[in-house]
Amino acid sequence: MDPMSGPYLIRGSVVLPEAELRWRFSRSSGPGGQHVNTSDTQVELGFDLARTEALPEAWKRRALERLAGRLVDGVVTVRASEHRSQWRNREAAAVRLAALLAEATAPPPKPRRPTRVPRGINERRLREKKQRAETKRGRSGRDWTRRDPG
Repeated sequence: MDPMSGPYLIRGSVVLPEAELRWRFSRSSGPGGQHVNTSDTQVELGFDLARTEALPEAWKRRALERLAGRLVDGVVTVRASEHRSQWRNREAAAVRLAALLAEATAPPPKPRRPTRVPRGINERRLREKKQRAETKRGRSGRDWTRRDPG
């Protein structure tokens, strides 16, 4: 096996553990001539999220909850087949998995504290609204388009 460019950082000092990654290779679909018919360039990377010891328990719980729709028996799978080379597809899959786990383990955003609109801004808005209404009201009643044929 070729050495990977890793270690792939998830967040902080936590990295994807090479020993827990499961690789599968198959033929990519699409154009590519005879090369495509003989080489297994598509990469499928699996990571057993439910049984891993590499993630802190709180992160693991959060990731299991957020990725519940993507998991099959606790395993999250990422596929890459955009490159012609298996090595580049392996890189792409590992980077994609690390990014997915980083997003899934991120702490929830702080709840938004609603703020009030300052009174001065509200008063100015209402004043401008009344002025605009006056302008429009002044336009009605007179018909500026009609001319005397005179």
